[in-house]
Amino acid sequence: MLPPPTRPLLEVADILRAHGETYRARHPVSREQATVMRRLAGCRTAALGGHIEICRRCGYRHNAYNSCRDRHCPKCQAVKRAEWLESRLARLLPVHYFHVVFTLPKALHPLVLRNRRLLYDRLFQAAAQTLLTLAADPKRLGAQIGITAILHTWGQNLSFHPHLHCVVTGGGLAADGSRWIATRPNYFLPVKVIAQLFRGKFLAALKKTYQVGRLELPGSMAALAQPKTFDRWLHRLYRQNWVTYAKRPFLG
Repeated sequence: MLPPPTRPLLEVADILRAHGETYRARHPVSREQATVMRRLAGCRTAALGGHIEICRRCGYRHNAYNSCRDRHCPKCQAVKRAEWLESRLARLLPVHYFHVVFTLPKALHPLVLRNRRLLYDRLFQAAAQTLLTLAADPKRLGAQIGITAILHTWGQNLSFHPHLHCVVTGGGLAADGSRWIATRPNYFLPVKVIAQLFRGKFLAALKKTYQVGRLELPGSMAALAQPKTFDRWLHRLYRQNWVTYAKRPFLG
């Protein structure tokens, strides 16, 4: 059982209220970012109004400020986060796990920003297919593994950096479902092979999406509307080394 969330000494909202205006004056932010900053700063303050909470048993009344309900707000999402973690813990198997990360190269970032929902789906699909295919190979593990994948879209410096964190079982069910096949405790699958297969699957899906006309290509990406230009750009992506790594999960 996870402990209930507690209020930290310093919240993100405190920082935004104290320094948000100065930051926006010195650094350009998008309309979406500015909206999120205002919501988080005003969450559960008089800025968003309030309401009265009444106990149905004793009739006790309590004045409370409204929440911003923004998906980026650590206060509004704290309970949902705790519930999500609780449900994930309930699904853990009594086996060791690995932490596998799939990262999209910087050259893809402008395209992903314009086609986020579509290309995030392709990212999930390519990563899952890569892990399932390699693990099912009889020459490697020959088993069906379990995967929990979580999307992160920002890096430590808050710049756009789409990547996928996967918590993967250190083994899986045999093809006939008769037994569990475990990996070695300190080795999952060859990282270079994972990266190469992931690159191939994602770019193949990207090309198919382009061919059926589903990609938006405005601004700096407009030149890719020409098939020959797109093919040359895609060829350069095939020649790049994509960053993928696997290690034991944090905290065991």
